[in-house]
Amino acid sequence: MMRQLCVQQPFRKEDFAMPRVKIILFGMLLMSTLIVACTPQAVEVTRVVTETEVVTEQIEVTRVVEVGGEEQIVTEQIEVTRVVEVPAQESRPFEGVEVNILTFVGPQVAEPLQRRAPDFTELTGAVVNVVTVPNSELYQKALTDLATGTNSYDGFLFAPQWIVDFAPAGYLEDLTERVNADEALQWDDVAPFFRDFNSYEGSVYSIPLDGDFHMLYYRLDLLEEAGLEPPQTWDDYLTIAATFNGQDLNGDGEADYGSCISKARAQQAYWWIYTIAGPYLQSQGTAEGVFFDLETFEPLVNNAAFKRALEVYKETTDYGPPDELNLGLGDIRGLFLSGRCALALDWGDIGTLALDPDNSSVQGLTGSSITPGSRQVLDRATGELVDCNEESCPYAIDGVNYAPYASFGGWAGAVNAAVDPLVKDAAYAFFSYMAQPAQANEDVTVGRTGYNPYRFSQFLNRQPWVEAGFSPDAAANYLGAIEDSLDSPNMVLDLRIPGNQQYQQVELDRIIAQYLAGELDTDQAAQALFDAWEAISAEQGRDEQHQTYLATIGASQ
Repeated sequence: MMRQLCVQQPFRKEDFAMPRVKIILFGMLLMSTLIVACTPQAVEVTRVVTETEVVTEQIEVTRVVEVGGEEQIVTEQIEVTRVVEVPAQESRPFEGVEVNILTFVGPQVAEPLQRRAPDFTELTGAVVNVVTVPNSELYQKALTDLATGTNSYDGFLFAPQWIVDFAPAGYLEDLTERVNADEALQWDDVAPFFRDFNSYEGSVYSIPLDGDFHMLYYRLDLLEEAGLEPPQTWDDYLTIAATFNGQDLNGDGEADYGSCISKARAQQAYWWIYTIAGPYLQSQGTAEGVFFDLETFEPLVNNAAFKRALEVYKETTDYGPPDELNLGLGDIRGLFLSGRCALALDWGDIGTLALDPDNSSVQGLTGSSITPGSRQVLDRATGELVDCNEESCPYAIDGVNYAPYASFGGWAGAVNAAVDPLVKDAAYAFFSYMAQPAQANEDVTVGRTGYNPYRFSQFLNRQPWVEAGFSPDAAANYLGAIEDSLDSPNMVLDLRIPGNQQYQQVELDRIIAQYLAGELDTDQAAQALFDAWEAISAEQGRDEQHQTYLATIGASQ
């Protein structure tokens, strides 16, 4: 079973001291808000609803006195002081400040920002405007705004892999000092991978609100009835997909699909090829990388391993919906949630979306695991595939080389370095507020947010997941699949070199679409991608790209 894949244990309490949650109590309130003024400003967003003050007032008292040997009752006015509770005057340090944030069109990703923005306004006075564009336009929209000095946007919720394009140019605010001073953010609670992925050359440039790994989803009930285990390899995946394809999987009398994978052009489909190619290409640990040869910096695409991945990817289309080449990620999620797919690939979203009683017919029927691996890997000296053994696959489990893909790296908030200092503070405060455990640990359990776990506390404390609708076993399965990926010493890091969008979102997306449509055969697709990436590297500066690539995967010499 997949749970044996945890070869490291980074979530042990003895290895990682979890920071204490500081709670300020006023009366019956559990959480309060304190805006801490410093330079740079660290903002702890809590709420104070009561405070005390000293009140002086006149009161009437009655006492007994003796007059002429007789007792008499005397009434008189005296002045007293006492401490009373009164409504507090809330601190609103950003009163009148507007923050414009650019991100991906909702409902997911943008929805939590829009939903929580009014609360942030109530706490701080800052008005947050969330502007959305399609994912295919987000990178260029942000880059153009920053590079031209238009500065229409004060903050961005985007892919942290883009930091390598934006930070060296001085477009993004260095958030390191703010993060270090921000106790409410609980930075040490963020898993090291996500902290590192949101940094560049040792400085923090974005705050993670989401943690992303590609995952495998399967119909638990179907596999159990058929006596099958979840696929361990991509060959297993194809076999299981073929087994269930054409069967009625949801009882509506219509034929359904063995496999569902988003393949529409310009809709993030280009990432899935590397989910398949990863275990064929990378077997010697994360620092070996999957995109380029470490010595020559030639693209690792014109070889037997990448070509096999192309063939697997294309064959999955035989077991998918007839219009799969036109289906985006939202379409695939809808098909799986309606019970029409035996297998599917997604980030962490299907796992939580499957719990929604209003939109899911597969509640309690969904399993998840680390993405499949391979029993053959690339021999980089020959360009051919070889069988896994202790030398060729040192991290293999039962002869299978797994290489989970940390695709995209999760959605993260970055601040425009060129805007007014007070606006910077407000933008940072908002991203901090969104990422703080009180908000984040709830948002990651709700499917519509598009946010997946990235904090230790989100893995260690299963109760919020149970409250969100997971059974204890389902929570263990879902979180365990992500932990398997996060723990893997053979994790595949996404491409983080200048122009990465040109490599991936433009050329890779174009060539994969042509290949799936039958316009290119396997050899032609591999050669076309090789040539396109070589041209981009030459334009960007080959030597500089090479050194950056080595640094970003931990292979610097």
